Amino acid sequence: MGFPADESPLNFLIYGRTGWIGGLLGKLCQAQGITYSYASGRLENRASIENDIATVKPTHVFNAAGVTGRPNVDWCESHKVETIRANVVGTLTLADVCREKGLVVINFATGCIFEYDDAHPLGSGLGFKEEDTPNFIGSYYSKTKAMVEDLLGNYENVCTLRVRMPITSDLSNPRNFITKITRYDKVVDIPNSMTILDELLPISIEMAKRNLTGIWNFTNPGVVSHNEILEMYRDYIDPKFTWKNFNLEEQAKVIIAPRSNNELDASKLKKEFPELLSIKESLIKYVFKPNQKTSAA
Repeated sequence: MGFPADESPLNFLIYGRTGWIGGLLGKLCQAQGITYSYASGRLENRASIENDIATVKPTHVFNAAGVTGRPNVDWCESHKVETIRANVVGTLTLADVCREKGLVVINFATGCIFEYDDAHPLGSGLGFKEEDTPNFIGSYYSKTKAMVEDLLGNYENVCTLRVRMPITSDLSNPRNFITKITRYDKVVDIPNSMTILDELLPISIEMAKRNLTGIWNFTNPGVVSHNEILEMYRDYIDPKFTWKNFNLEEQAKVIIAPRSNNELDASKLKKEFPELLSIKESLIKYVFKPNQKTSAA
């Protein structure tokens, strides 16, 4: 579903100035010559959102705010009220205010609300679709995200983007999935859907231009395993790099909350954007080849 196209000049209001995706969005807008402002208000404060909108007069609103927990989602297990306030109350308040104002919200959500099951077995190539009901609530973070996604389904002005294990070409960024797993003592080796931000964030801006709404699996088509990524890292970046694997039972002993592993069906996004590359193609084009040139220079 989409709102009618608006021919007026773009003017984006972005929530999540201090966040990773929010920061990258601002840089993209700058590079594309799009007028944008970062919100100053708190998401859970309705009056401050109304003030932001009155001040900025945006054509579209991007929500890249919320909590994922630091250093990881285990933080949310012991900070449940803070997690609800940001991920549920805040997101719903923003959607509600924007609906009143006739504004589309591009909401960066998560695809970590599914896990492989009998209907979508590991390695089958059968990914979860946009209309599938989330089946993973192993972590409190994922539980709140599934909850808010369901409620946002009632708002016709929201474009929900299910991001998974986000990756960029900036291998120095500790939030980058590749950077994370290169620093772990041991990694599990499970194929997953992932999001190459270098390719997909510009698509999110295009989605705003098209006023697209509804739920979208915001990942590159296909899956890639941890070991496959680390092999590419070794081959392109650091020939001396080594790593160790462990299984899910061993992993469970060193984390508080279980982690989601799944494949999302990206065919809806691919149909809208036929140029979208598969996960492995995108890794080589956007992440490893540019870094190889940089390191060789």
